[in-house]
Amino acid sequence: MITVLSGFPDDVVAVRATGRVTRDDYAQVLVPAIERALSSHKKLSFYYELAPEMQGFDVGAMWEDARVGIAHLTRWERIAVVTDVEWLRAAVNLFRFLVPAAVRVFGTGEAAEAKAWISQPRAEHG
Repeated sequence: MITVLSGFPDDVVAVRATGRVTRDDYAQVLVPAIERALSSHKKLSFYYELAPEMQGFDVGAMWEDARVGIAHLTRWERIAVVTDVEWLRAAVNLFRFLVPAAVRVFGTGEAAEAKAWISQPRAEHG
């Protein structure tokens, strides 16, 4: 399940994944949140927190994740992924060069640091 998080600047789409993430989670929650933010911002930042109790992604969800990322590839400014799942950390680090945005992976104990980094005004991004 994907839940939109509050308390972030309006040019940041922030979500938390718990349980099993499905294609419907992307279609009904994530994509609408991204589209709303893109309607008023040229560039977005993305905060993606994968809860320790997350059980994984359906194949359809993995496809949607790639499709959504590629569809708006030049619109991403920063991406923060918060997880302690080692294969997810490795995958993000492996594919980060494909994304023309600043990408950082944080452990779950570093969530506050990730939130601060992703929420910095654009002039301070780096």
